[in-house]
Amino acid sequence: MPEQASVLGHRCEFAYRRLPAALGASTALAVLLAAALWTSRPHEIIAFWLGVMALLAGATAALWAGYRRAAPPSEARAAWVRRLAIAAAGLGAGWGFAAAVFFPGGEGEQVLVAFAVALVASGAVPVFSTLWWVYALFAAAALLPFGVVLFAFGEDFLRWLGAAVPLLYAANVASAVQLGRTFANAYGLRDAYQKLSDENADTQMQLGEQLDSLLEAHRQVQAAARKLSLYSERAPIAVLEVDANGTILDINPAAENLFGYAAPELAGRNCFHMLLAPEEREATQAWWDGIVAAGRPATTVAERCLRRDGLELACEWTVTPLVDDEGRVSSVVMQGRDITQQRTAERVRSEFTSTLSHELRTPLTSILGSLQLLTSGALGELDKDQAELVDLAERNGQRLLDLINEVLDIEKLESGRLSLVPETLALDELVRESLRLNQGYADRFHVRLALEAEPPRLDVRADRKRLMQVMTNLLSNAAKFSPPGGRVEVAVQRAGERVRVLVSDRGPGIPEKFRSRIFGRFAQADLADSQIKGGAGLGLAICKRLIEMMQGQIGFEDRAGGGTSFFFELPVLRPEEAAADDAVRVLVSEEDRVSAEYLAMVLEKGGYRVDMAADANATRALLGRWKYAAWLLSRRLGDAADSLGLLAEMRSAMRARLDGTRIIMLAALANDEADLGDAGAHGIDDWLSKSDSRLRILEVVGQGIGGATPGRPATS
Repeated sequence: MPEQASVLGHRCEFAYRRLPAALGASTALAVLLAAALWTSRPHEIIAFWLGVMALLAGATAALWAGYRRAAPPSEARAAWVRRLAIAAAGLGAGWGFAAAVFFPGGEGEQVLVAFAVALVASGAVPVFSTLWWVYALFAAAALLPFGVVLFAFGEDFLRWLGAAVPLLYAANVASAVQLGRTFANAYGLRDAYQKLSDENADTQMQLGEQLDSLLEAHRQVQAAARKLSLYSERAPIAVLEVDANGTILDINPAAENLFGYAAPELAGRNCFHMLLAPEEREATQAWWDGIVAAGRPATTVAERCLRRDGLELACEWTVTPLVDDEGRVSSVVMQGRDITQQRTAERVRSEFTSTLSHELRTPLTSILGSLQLLTSGALGELDKDQAELVDLAERNGQRLLDLINEVLDIEKLESGRLSLVPETLALDELVRESLRLNQGYADRFHVRLALEAEPPRLDVRADRKRLMQVMTNLLSNAAKFSPPGGRVEVAVQRAGERVRVLVSDRGPGIPEKFRSRIFGRFAQADLADSQIKGGAGLGLAICKRLIEMMQGQIGFEDRAGGGTSFFFELPVLRPEEAAADDAVRVLVSEEDRVSAEYLAMVLEKGGYRVDMAADANATRALLGRWKYAAWLLSRRLGDAADSLGLLAEMRSAMRARLDGTRIIMLAALANDEADLGDAGAHGIDDWLSKSDSRLRILEVVGQGIGGATPGRPATS
């Protein structure tokens, strides 16, 4: 064990540290004994013994020097203990030889030899006491030959003395053992104290570091609290802290200004009763209970929030529950933004769009139809002047209708109400079709539309109608700005995982100062041709947004020899992606993008082909195009008064297409299902919560799903 090795190391160090003094004393005693016996004993024997003792002392001294040079660690000192034991046994044997050889003689010499041997045996106890077995070897080698010599003389006194020698040996060994234990305990205590001291130092250091970390964390928390407090105080939006029941705890100055209450007037009052119109409180309370139960942030719009003076506001609220370690909601932070002016602007824009659509576009369509009847000769042949006037009126009426359609498109794009219906398209076929359909328009400018080379057969995933709109816009622009008798060339090039479609003309090119805003709204170059050719400058802006919605990009580049090449790029549909269109199709109608993407991810991992619709208009478009095996319909859609009304409308308008389609209602709140009553009466097959597990979603969607024809375009 590590503790035993450490104690053994200390005991070994103690013995080696006292070894030089012991060798000096032993050598001095040997010299004195030899001098005392020199006159009465043979000189050869004394010299031999002195030489042996000198040799043993030298070997032991060399062992000590080697130990000091090596400075072995505690766990490696066992070998040095064994070497010390051998050296001690040799020294003891040297003194045992002296006792056996020099004891026979006169009484004075016998006493001197006995005293020297006893002194050596006793004096070695403090030297080797920490290693009692080393001492036992030394003393045995020194005393046992002396005891044998005493018995060999045959005198009774000497025999009794010889019998006492083992007792002396045992007593000295016992003393060494006791001292060794004492030393071992002392060294063990010292090591334990040192270890405890080191651990205490480490603990103190760790505590110091933790205290520093806590102080730093405390400073950071204080700094964060100051930042949050400063943010709350100076934030331009209303911030309220309420408890799980909606009781107001604190509000910031912006909330005071927005609602006209001082903070003490609202503290302790219920926010629903103080800030909402009575008609909205019940529905908001149900929504609130669901948010608190889920413990997740959410955003909602309250159309009728009340100020102190009775004025109604429309506010967008972001609600963030603060959940403790046990999952309980300790408080809720509400951030409110006044969107009354935004709602007013949206209403004005909607009215303007409605005016464009109904008050301008409808009459224009009738006017153009009438002009086309005149041109066709349905009411008789027109003379030259009449035909020119009718043609001029028709062209300008068409320009006005195109402008209205572009304004409507850009408004839908910016408001997020324009939805795409992506499908797998053969790009080469679509390009050929666009050339064929737009050649009549190009003929007005005496321009020919042509393919530069045979296009490769590639599939893309895009909305056919909108991609054709992009091609039409690029081709019509190229035709308008090409010189008479010119040629617009279209090329399709593949570059890795993307395909590029280029529309190239030989027109005047793009002015340098106009390049940075060419894809902006109402952008037109300051050229005479631009004024002559007409246009509102919305076409390229619409193209850019449409291509980006189809995961592509659009741009332009100068053409060698003059002119411009406009291009767009789309991802090439890989074979495995194209094969996914053959999977069972599922429609998810959900305005919450996070929930919709979660459901789509789960269903696509389950092998379904998923289309997503964020509103009722996109849902109608997708249901009109595809036959779905299952339709997951949110209980609430932003542009639908009631999703049940949308379901009834679709069943009435597309009964054949919805036959066999499994209708699954998506519940956001716990009481959604209970509020509906008899779901079967509405044609609802099952319910799902937006937070249901993956297995639950796949189980509900998969029940009876084999009745639909997967991936088949709908037919009337």
